[in-house]
Amino acid sequence: MTEDPVTEEKQPQTIPLDDDNDVDDSDEEGAPETAAADGEVKKKKKKKKPKKKKKVEQGDPPRTGLSKVYPDGKYPVGEIKEYKNDNAWRTTSEEKRYLEKLAMEDPNLTYENIRRGAEVHRLVRNHARKFIHPGMTMTDIANGIEDTVRALVEENGLEAGIGFPTGLSRNNCAAHYTPNANDSIVLKKEDVLKVDIGVHVRGRILDSAFTLTFEPTYDNLLEAVKAATNTGIQEAGIDARLGEVAGAIQETMESYEVEVEGTVYPVKAIENLSGHSIELYKIHGNKSVLLVKNDDQTKMEEGEYFAIETFGSTGRGRVVESGDVSHYAKRYDASQASMRSQTAKSLLRTITKNFGSLPFCRRYLDRVGESKYLYALNHLVAQGIVQDYPPLCDAPGSMTAQFEHTILLRPTVKEVVSRGEDY
Repeated sequence: MTEDPVTEEKQPQTIPLDDDNDVDDSDEEGAPETAAADGEVKKKKKKKKPKKKKKVEQGDPPRTGLSKVYPDGKYPVGEIKEYKNDNAWRTTSEEKRYLEKLAMEDPNLTYENIRRGAEVHRLVRNHARKFIHPGMTMTDIANGIEDTVRALVEENGLEAGIGFPTGLSRNNCAAHYTPNANDSIVLKKEDVLKVDIGVHVRGRILDSAFTLTFEPTYDNLLEAVKAATNTGIQEAGIDARLGEVAGAIQETMESYEVEVEGTVYPVKAIENLSGHSIELYKIHGNKSVLLVKNDDQTKMEEGEYFAIETFGSTGRGRVVESGDVSHYAKRYDASQASMRSQTAKSLLRTITKNFGSLPFCRRYLDRVGESKYLYALNHLVAQGIVQDYPPLCDAPGSMTAQFEHTILLRPTVKEVVSRGEDY
């Protein structure tokens, strides 16, 4: 999920299960005999063979909860990248290795919770790439993705679930669109579709996104944005200055161009979108990674984790709010002292119970049984208790693309926790 404007498929995982039918019977007929001291002939018992194990395979579509696939609670580690230059010493530092050990033993399981979300994301997006096709409604696409997330993460209130509404922004719309109820938009072959998926486990949010096209016109746009995201990942690290990371992203992004029907368009980094740090139950932390060079001297720090996301455009390279709102989130710092509407108070209780400070959308309110809530929701927005996030769009006729990964700044190495074989 983006900040506000200035804001070969993996093989199924398997685990062994007991199979009580595959035990070697030591007393069965035909076992070797031996003579006892008293002259009786007794059968010599064989040692029992270890029980054979059955394998549980992830289905298609994937629906097996990951706790069944990884019963030990240890989830796949992401791509490991050593720190650059002045921080290269961290990889072999005994002090930093000790801090890493402490982090691994964290009773809050910070790393494992994020990795669990990452494995859910990989499975969901691999499934999404297979089932999304032109002719589908945006609602069917969103439901297909979100049903899979809920099953794999084993949704359980605020313990585990969807991190934010699934972004399905198309074409010049770069971010913050998900279908509301009765949305009738149908995906077209010529569309450029951003798929932004969030998964959370105990408030640790995994944020990762990719872009789909169904014909080759905008392949170069996708390549530019993917390369820019990878540049951002490469430059990010402990003590990296946010403005310098942004400059490297912009340089990579704007080295590409796209030809459309004989006209060449430079790819522009969208100047008022950004990546961001992530905090507990808070998708947008206090640090932003802009996509154009700037003078921000703020440093990334050990133990933080970031969504490195980049957006490229064939348009003006700047987004504005446009269209019906679908995304909302309860504000951390909101005061409820002046709120008098009882319906708004009731809706706020529902939001707090089901979403806390996690972003939500109107479909999620429908799903938990709320109805006729739009007046109350708008009242909460007007009172500054809930923040609305309208769709963010570049110029009509332009195309935008997005790629994004979540990275952990561990004491010894940088972990691209959401990395997969696809991107």
